[in-house]
Amino acid sequence: MQGVDVAIVDKGDYVSGASSASSHMIHGGVRYLENGEFRLVKESVEERNSLLKIAPHYVKPLKTTIPIYSTFSGVMSAPMRFLTHRQGAAQERGALLIKIGMMLYDSFSRDGGTVPRHEFLGRKASLRLLPRLNPGLKYTATYYDASMHDPERLALDVLADGLATGAHARSANYVEAIGMDAAGVRLRNVVTGAEFSFEADVVVNTSGPWTDLTNTALGQASTYMGGTKGSHIVLDNPELLAATGGREIFFEHKDGRIVLIYPLAGRVLVGTTDLEHDMTQPARCTEAEVDYFFDLVKHVFPDVAVDRSEIVFRFAGVRPLPRHDDEAPGFVSRDYRIESRPLGARPGTLLSLVGGKWTTFRALAEHLSGDILTLLGRTRVVSTVGLAIGGGRNFPSTDAAHRVWIAANGDEVGASRAEQLLTRYGTRAVDVIDFITAEPDAALEHHSDYSRREIEYLAATESVVHVTDLILRRTSMAFRGELSLALLEELAGVLAPVLGWDAARSTAEVDLAVDVLRDRHAVDLARVDAASASRA
Repeated sequence: MQGVDVAIVDKGDYVSGASSASSHMIHGGVRYLENGEFRLVKESVEERNSLLKIAPHYVKPLKTTIPIYSTFSGVMSAPMRFLTHRQGAAQERGALLIKIGMMLYDSFSRDGGTVPRHEFLGRKASLRLLPRLNPGLKYTATYYDASMHDPERLALDVLADGLATGAHARSANYVEAIGMDAAGVRLRNVVTGAEFSFEADVVVNTSGPWTDLTNTALGQASTYMGGTKGSHIVLDNPELLAATGGREIFFEHKDGRIVLIYPLAGRVLVGTTDLEHDMTQPARCTEAEVDYFFDLVKHVFPDVAVDRSEIVFRFAGVRPLPRHDDEAPGFVSRDYRIESRPLGARPGTLLSLVGGKWTTFRALAEHLSGDILTLLGRTRVVSTVGLAIGGGRNFPSTDAAHRVWIAANGDEVGASRAEQLLTRYGTRAVDVIDFITAEPDAALEHHSDYSRREIEYLAATESVVHVTDLILRRTSMAFRGELSLALLEELAGVLAPVLGWDAARSTAEVDLAVDVLRDRHAVDLARVDAASASRA
């Protein structure tokens, strides 16, 4: 947006790494207060409040409740954790400590009432509102953060906004940085194997937990990173969904780990762990982690049964945390910094982004682009503060405005379909509607919530390379557990003419999707199809 000649390359699909494995939250980080990271909390709360306004199609207020089982627990140990950043013996935070934290958190959130202040309730009032909670609790604290319904789609909106600024902005997924020579960064097309050099005055390494591996490939070995693995499971359990009362349950488990039970897209997201991880190895949600999640659900909702047959999706990622040596993972800063060094093989600068999180991505990008502009001897011409993102632009924010939008855009597709597309794409749904009504359309046979023309639109405009890109990141089909082998084959058939696939490529794409779902997400479509057949 500053007019700088920019190219983005991503070894995989856009947002297929750490960013796709988040807890789907935009939050101020109330627990960072105990780490003394007041600057980060202030920035995070401000960015949360801003994203509720500039990306209202994907970022929504999220009511969050903390069950509390004691009054004074943790009062003595918290100062030691603050001073030493050592976990010590796991000790639950009691009501007094949480009350202090909530008051501090509210003090950072003075933004014209973007979200309400916190509230404390006693046992009886808490159980009246959430009767399935553990009856052993003494209090609940409730505050607001924000949910991020579709992180991958939010990122695609940011990318599309950048590319729309002109021919000086370019991007390519499935292109890997493999080295550096006198001609520039050596790149490889992951799909075709073609290699070429790309010249740039500033090279920015934003590969998250893989930052050190990327720098090593560029001939600039570093030891900046120390990411930890976080896993999640997605449950199709209507009883648990109802028990949450539509709010996130956020609490400290008996081992001291902060975890969550979170209603999302008609399912329940349960997470997360915080485990050391070797970045040369893939991150997977293990059976031991599933047992851990089931244990924490039982702790919070003791009379709600969950089992493995209800898991429709699993995912794991690695947080892009800085190297932390002996520091306890939970106390590693979630803040970010930018490391600078010469390119080495040719004139120029290599910037490496260390740390960061979804909530502060706009502020982080502003900081990073400011450093780049300084290196290039240029000045900022556009501010992104308050700038609407993608389908958040002119998003109807009131019931009346919503009705007007539906009436104006539902003539050809119907009000319910217009509503559905507005929810998926924000006001960019106008472009989708124009596309799907330009030619005859029909609902997918194996997923009636999507149509053939809608899938063709995604393939033609959103850099889809594989079936997996579509099911994992352009739609929420995989997350919600809505896939079948027949649906994969139907999707490949729709994508084929748009992407130029022959029959062999279509078959290979379905096979790849089956393998990725089984290996990375523990989704066995043969078992899913068999279960569906038995229910039918």
